[in-house]
Amino acid sequence: MDKLILDACCGGRHIWTDKHNDHTVYMDIRQVAKGTITFQPNWCVEPDIIGDYRDMPFDDESFRYVIWDIPHKIKYDTGLITMKYGFLGEEWQHDLHIAFKEIMRILKPEGMLIFKFNDLAIPFKDIRKCFLPVKEIGFTPTKKGVNNTAFWCYLKPPKLESE
Repeated sequence: MDKLILDACCGGRHIWTDKHNDHTVYMDIRQVAKGTITFQPNWCVEPDIIGDYRDMPFDDESFRYVIWDIPHKIKYDTGLITMKYGFLGEEWQHDLHIAFKEIMRILKPEGMLIFKFNDLAIPFKDIRKCFLPVKEIGFTPTKKGVNNTAFWCYLKPPKLESE
């Protein structure tokens, strides 16, 4: 793989300044055409690869960085947030635990995971439990209206000489 970065749940690439970064593979479980949101006619979900972050089609240690901006809601509804970000589903704790292991698998040693989440439906403390025993090396919450958005940083440990 010649790309450095994987966006494992790219959606509409909301966190990107350069939404077509040459160093990045954009993956999502869905594709949504332009024009789906009337008042945002250019918004779309156009991944390079359709895939599930719980079972990614990449070799071990493929990427230096993974960006993971998951949905914020548990249940499906027809609202704008669900349209733009999707939804997690009732098995979210199990799914996120499995996905975190999968991300660590595809990260190179000393690789970095940047995880973004909004506490719209799930408190940060409950999200953190899905990633234990690994602890973040950084956490930056931001207040936006009644909800908080946060960025976590996780570092995959370096390979030991004996491995």
